[in-house]
Amino acid sequence: MSATAPVLEHPLLPRIEKALDGIRPYLEADGGNVRVLDITADMVLRLELLGACGTCPMSPMTLKAGVEESVKRAVPEISAVEAVNVATMNQPAGQEGRPQPPHPVATPN
Repeated sequence: MSATAPVLEHPLLPRIEKALDGIRPYLEADGGNVRVLDITADMVLRLELLGACGTCPMSPMTLKAGVEESVKRAVPEISAVEAVNVATMNQPAGQEGRPQPPHPVATPN
């Protein structure tokens, strides 16, 4: 984990990392991970999604249902968890511009 010096000195960081360590195997199984970037004065945990998590269209759900749930259960002082690079669910990863409808596949007669 690479974080800035103030974050490394934050008294909640060990508990946050322990909570994240509990879900990291699931993130890593899909080629992703998370890194703590900041804990704001308002107790918002700011994360960077790494690997596949940074471009996955399901990242918002993973962040809320997995990461935020685990962290807030272990560290109730945290008011929210946000990612600085979360993908949107309506835009497939790696697709530029507007989402395109699927193209029909020709089938033999």
